[in-house]
Amino acid sequence: MPQTGRPSVMLLAENLHVQYGNQQVVRGLNLSLQAGEIYALLGGNGAGKSTTLSTFLGFVRPTSGRVEVAGIDPTADTDGARRHIAYLPENVAFYEHLTARENVNYLLALSRNQRSADAVEHAFADTGLQADAWDRLVAGFSKGMRQKVAIAIALLRDVPVLLLDEPTSGLDPRATSDFNRLLLRLRDQGTAVLMVTHDLLSAADSADRIGFLESGCIVQETLAQGTQRFDIQALHRQFGGALPT
Repeated sequence: MPQTGRPSVMLLAENLHVQYGNQQVVRGLNLSLQAGEIYALLGGNGAGKSTTLSTFLGFVRPTSGRVEVAGIDPTADTDGARRHIAYLPENVAFYEHLTARENVNYLLALSRNQRSADAVEHAFADTGLQADAWDRLVAGFSKGMRQKVAIAIALLRDVPVLLLDEPTSGLDPRATSDFNRLLLRLRDQGTAVLMVTHDLLSAADSADRIGFLESGCIVQETLAQGTQRFDIQALHRQFGGALPT
């Protein structure tokens, strides 16, 4: 359940436009994401997915329209908005000469969010990172293991919003399934998750809503329904032809 005192709408974009020079990348985007909800944003290269994430993070200033993170305008209060966000880029960067535990402790200290050793180990266990990896150098970690460390940091920071950029890119099917289960656990704890992805099957496994972004606006949105959640064949008909292979 969402945490008490937090707004129900964690991410909001209203008639959002973003333009780089003469190129309009986001065109009238409307998106509202509730606490305890996973939204998958699909689209081809250049559709505006990464720009959308960058706008929520305060890296990109909207040309017009409104964007909020937990009720905070990231353009006006970038640090305030980012305190509510954990961001996982496509390739998670850690200090290769440090262990998983050392990376977590150092990165939490940078965000002034130190946690106890027991809390760190509990987060590792929750993500499914094997105990014999906790004190190994991350230089030898697979991408799936790195994602688990990153999710552990998100759990320990206890932020209400998780932004993901192609989170399953390069993961094998088992690692993808593990990652999707982690997302569902975070959702059940009240976290709002927005991921941009090309992975239609992974999106169908975890998302509550799937939106297709084309030329900077959402042209179609599908909601999970019933035990089957999504009609995969229908999704392929709607999205598959426009997505890169």
